[in-house]
Amino acid sequence: MNIDLRNLRWAMVAAQHRSLRQAAEVLNARQSTLSRGLRHLEHQFGAVLFDRTNGGTRPTEAGLEFLQSARRIVEEAEAIRARLSTRSQRQSGQLTVGVHTSLSAGNFRATLIEHWHRFPEVELHMVDGSSDHLISELAGLAIDVAFVTEENPRWTDKSLPVWSERVVVAIPENHALADRDIVHWAELTNETLLMPERGPGPQFLKLLMGKTGCSEPSRIVRHDMGLDRFLTLVGVGRGILLALEGATGATYPGVTFREVHDSDGPSRLTFRAYWRHANSNPSLHRFLDMLRERYPDLSAAPGGA
Repeated sequence: MNIDLRNLRWAMVAAQHRSLRQAAEVLNARQSTLSRGLRHLEHQFGAVLFDRTNGGTRPTEAGLEFLQSARRIVEEAEAIRARLSTRSQRQSGQLTVGVHTSLSAGNFRATLIEHWHRFPEVELHMVDGSSDHLISELAGLAIDVAFVTEENPRWTDKSLPVWSERVVVAIPENHALADRDIVHWAELTNETLLMPERGPGPQFLKLLMGKTGCSEPSRIVRHDMGLDRFLTLVGVGRGILLALEGATGATYPGVTFREVHDSDGPSRLTFRAYWRHANSNPSLHRFLDMLRERYPDLSAAPGGA
C-alpha cells in the first residue's frame, strides 16, 4: 500500500479545524481536492474516518485511532528529512563542535582560529554542555566532534588526546590568596567553592579531593549557568571558582587568576577529541588532520586513534 504523506497531513489539519473549508484555506488547496484526498484514505484503509455533516467534519472513532498513527508517521518522516538535510549541509561545508571550556585563550581558541584561516568556507557550529551530554550528542551524530577533559570508559569509538591546560583558580581581587603567586590545593579546602553543573566541574572536584585526601568540601555552591556568570559571582565575593587557563583571556571586574599547584608543579587536565568512525563528513576529517598536525606528540601517544 502506497500512503501519500500529503493526505496524512491533510487529514490531521481537517481534524484540527473540523471544517473542510477552513482546512482547505489553511492548506492553500481546493476544498474538492482535500475532500478527494480524505476519501482516498478511507478507501485505502477500508474505514470511514470522518463524519461529514452540515455542522462540520469530525473524526469518527476509527478516524481518531487512524490520526494517532498518522501523526507518528508524519513526525518520524519529518525527523528523517531533518536529519538527512543536516547531514547534507555538513557534507557541503558544516562542522558541529562540542566543547565545555572557555574560548577566551589557550589551545582550543588557537585551534579554532587556525581552522577558520585554513577552511574559511566551512561553517562552524559550537555546542556547549557537560561531558555526558556532549558524548550523548556525539553518539547520535548531532555533533561531529567533542572535546572533553576526561577519558570516557564507555566510549568504544574514536578518540585522540590533543592538549592539556593548567588548572587555575579565579578569586576576588581582595581575597587573601590574591597575594600569592601560586595557590596549593590544600589552601582551597576551606573556601566557598562555586561549582558548574556543566563543563569540567566534576573533574575539578575529583582533583581537589584526590590532591588533599579530604572528603567533598562542605561549602559547595552549584549553579547551572555559563562561565561568565560564575566569574561575575567571584568578582562580587560569592566564592572562588576552579577553571582552566583558557578562561584567563577575558577580564572580569574584581577577579584575578592564580595557578593551582601540587608538589610536582602546575596541575593540568588533558583534553581528548571524540568522534564517530561512521561519520563521513569530509569537514570533520580535514579538521582531524589539522589536529594531528598541531599536536603530533599527543597524536602518537598510546590510546590515540
